[in-house]
Amino acid sequence: MYQHKQYAVFIFFVLAWIGGFVALAWNLIGADAPLMIFAGILVLVGFLFHGLTIKVNDSAISWAFGPGVAGQSVELSEITEAKAVQNSYRHGIGMRITHDGWVYSVSGFSAVQLTLKDGTMYRLGTNDQQGLLSALKQNDVPMAQPEKQQSEPKVVKRNNMI
Repeated sequence: MYQHKQYAVFIFFVLAWIGGFVALAWNLIGADAPLMIFAGILVLVGFLFHGLTIKVNDSAISWAFGPGVAGQSVELSEITEAKAVQNSYRHGIGMRITHDGWVYSVSGFSAVQLTLKDGTMYRLGTNDQQGLLSALKQNDVPMAQPEKQQSEPKVVKRNNMI
């Protein structure tokens, strides 16, 4: 059984920065109801999305944010390919749908892409890419073949003179 939790460092920094302004406002204007509600929402968001846990057992892979919210579970027999990928800024953090399929990420750019039999793709952000791939490989999940290096392209000389 494989289990790894990646902590949401970026989210902690953003919440701490916003929390600093909340603390300043609390000090300057006092603790009114809207400010306390907003502070409570910040604490709740920090608790619910403080990390992403990925688990692999003999029959399934599952992942969830924080204490187990907004997660998924996929049977290993449904996976046709797993491969290491790098996310870009456009993939962002959190849970979202992109042209690369569903993205679940809390920090960094390393991810593992899972392709299912029905064509659905998931990108799971992780700072333990090789560990996750090894756990999937031990459970007979097909790995992507490394891309072959292409030879240098032919240079075509053209006469651009008219």
